[in-house]
Amino acid sequence: MWPCGGRRQRRLGGVALLLVVLWLLLRRYYPCLLPVVSEPCENAVLLRFNWSELTPLGLWGRTLGLQTEHSQFLLEGMPFRILGGSVHYFRVPREYWEDRMLKMRACGLNTLTTYVPWNLHEKERGKFDFSNNLDLRAFLSLAAKNGLWVILRPGPYICSEWDLGGLPSWLLQDPEMQLRTTYKGFTEAVDAYFDRLMRIVVPLQYKKGGPIIAVQVENEYGSYAKDPNYMTYVKMALLNRGIVELLMTSDNKNGLSFGLVEGALATVNFQKLEPGLLKYLDTVQKDQPKMVMEYWTGWFDNWGGPHYVFDADEMVNTVASILKTGASINLYMFHGGTNFGFMNGALEADEYKSDVTSYDYDAVLTEAGDYTSKFFKLRQLFSMVIGQPLPLPPMIESKASYGAILLHQYISLWDVLPALLQPMKSEFPVNMENLHLNDSIGQPYGYVLYETVIFGGGHLHTRDHVRDRAQVFVNTVYVGELDYNTVELSIPEGQQGFRQLRLLVENRGRVNYGLALNEQRKGLIGDVFLNKTPLRNFKIYSLEMKPAFMKSLQHVSGWSTVPDYFVGPAFFRGRLWIEQQPQDTFLKLQGWEKGVVFVNGQNLGRYWKIGPQETLYLPGPWLRRGGNEIVIFEERTAGRIIQSVDIPYLGRTQYVD
Repeated sequence: MWPCGGRRQRRLGGVALLLVVLWLLLRRYYPCLLPVVSEPCENAVLLRFNWSELTPLGLWGRTLGLQTEHSQFLLEGMPFRILGGSVHYFRVPREYWEDRMLKMRACGLNTLTTYVPWNLHEKERGKFDFSNNLDLRAFLSLAAKNGLWVILRPGPYICSEWDLGGLPSWLLQDPEMQLRTTYKGFTEAVDAYFDRLMRIVVPLQYKKGGPIIAVQVENEYGSYAKDPNYMTYVKMALLNRGIVELLMTSDNKNGLSFGLVEGALATVNFQKLEPGLLKYLDTVQKDQPKMVMEYWTGWFDNWGGPHYVFDADEMVNTVASILKTGASINLYMFHGGTNFGFMNGALEADEYKSDVTSYDYDAVLTEAGDYTSKFFKLRQLFSMVIGQPLPLPPMIESKASYGAILLHQYISLWDVLPALLQPMKSEFPVNMENLHLNDSIGQPYGYVLYETVIFGGGHLHTRDHVRDRAQVFVNTVYVGELDYNTVELSIPEGQQGFRQLRLLVENRGRVNYGLALNEQRKGLIGDVFLNKTPLRNFKIYSLEMKPAFMKSLQHVSGWSTVPDYFVGPAFFRGRLWIEQQPQDTFLKLQGWEKGVVFVNGQNLGRYWKIGPQETLYLPGPWLRRGGNEIVIFEERTAGRIIQSVDIPYLGRTQYVD
């Protein structure tokens, strides 16, 4: 009897041990199954899996993924609510990715959403870049490491106040191009891009052990809706390349019914919670969970306008109201970041308006990643809703004020031309996208100089063919500006003989939203007339200001000491000396008119005295101990110094209506 009883006790002990282990696992990962949890539906539905602490045992049996069941989401069969926030890896220095993710977790979020910008990953047709700050695999893996699920929004169109909504400008070389349709020239390009992109994305899906729980089909197509077959094409392009997670669409209320595609959950975008707005989702899809894919926490700014802000209390109260309905939510933006370089988008409704460099967005974190009152108010709200302690917010990085920086040397653009640039010759004006450059993919961004010979003065008329803004010179003498509103100038008569007429045209950013995407070619898009005669026989200089050009500029001869007063266009350079570990700072360009700033070869973006933005964000990781070279391309009136300050100035504020 004794040996048999001993075996029975050992079996009972083993069962008891197994039950204890199972209880601990349930308590940690599936608390809503435990009978001791009171009010399980309200609290457990908001709990997320702790990705950073999942073990191989915890990964076992991942088969169901994110699903919909009546009015709620299920993750691996368990009730789940998405508390998301948008952070775009391409707008944030790679060194700060993890900091922003830790702040998301400290705010109470469980999901990260990001767009994928095609025009950065395939700058030249057939040449893909997923390295350094564009390392999507590293970004998504880092989200997993830090306990965040991912909703991926791969486009191909992303909007996002980003040049051409993320579509590469070389698509516009085709005069018949129909973007965001099943036009063959577009779908062939999308197919080639998705072939490469999905090699990165597919292994990072939930069912393959990754963090991606959902993938969005295109973006806000209901506001475009030019091709009834297009959304099905994009959906199948994803499915045929191995996407197996839940599909979603995203539209504002007016576009919801036009942006649907069978097999994808419709979500809605808004800022003000109008009565019945979420219930409107029931009219386009029955018995499905509700999600706000973009709850706009602030708004973006245009040059010449105010800096928009959205009241923090109103924002948090709206978020609370959304959560009370049982809906899931994604904060757009949690952290906006910066439109570095020439990548800002533009609006074209009543008139063309380009977006500023800063994408601060009055979001939950500032452009530099600092906390706002919105962060702490949301953290308090989410903590109460979740019913669990949240991680402590990370310490913020201090900002530096390095003081005045003297720009001691300059070189005129006219002196740079013969030294560094070889012109194209063309009888007719050629738009940027169709210039024979960059392995024949054209020039995507920057400036183009058109130069021709005239033999007198008279009336210059563009017939609205300037995109977007042109400075006009006779030889090197400034005559005036041409843009959407100013289409004619008087060219003064000169002495007998020929003179050079020069038009320095800036691409200020392609429209990223609306029905005018196919008309976003830049430069001179048609003839310009002098005394009703079209100008001919151009020399065309590309001023894309790529890194190789900026590096060559350092060694060109002709740099001189800056005089007391000088009028551009010209390049100016100076040096910022840093003794200690570099920190984030902001460059204030008071006394300068309009141009672009480069620091150690990095393009910080545009400045313009019309505002609202008055400072450019300079991330600490882009600086180094010792000397840091600063180069400014100034179009017109130059100052002598710039200021490094520790506080951003984004302009006069106006509350969003």
